[in-house]
Amino acid sequence: MNWERIEGQWKQLRGQAQQKWGKLTDDDLDVIDGRRTELVGRLQARYGKNIDEAEREVDSWMRNIS
Repeated sequence: MNWERIEGQWKQLRGQAQQKWGKLTDDDLDVIDGRRTELVGRLQARYGKNIDEAEREVDSWMRNIS
């Protein structure tokens, strides 16, 4: 799945994102609103990851979502 599809289907996919990253709050998911850069930034803030780690996790999640 490409990121444009994720943006378009964010309301359906946000539950999967919250399952993967349990520290993301509903408010975080509202702010992210399907934007990749926002997701990466929130992962950095909530999990203390550097940008490369967060981007790798997002890329992996993107490849594996159904």
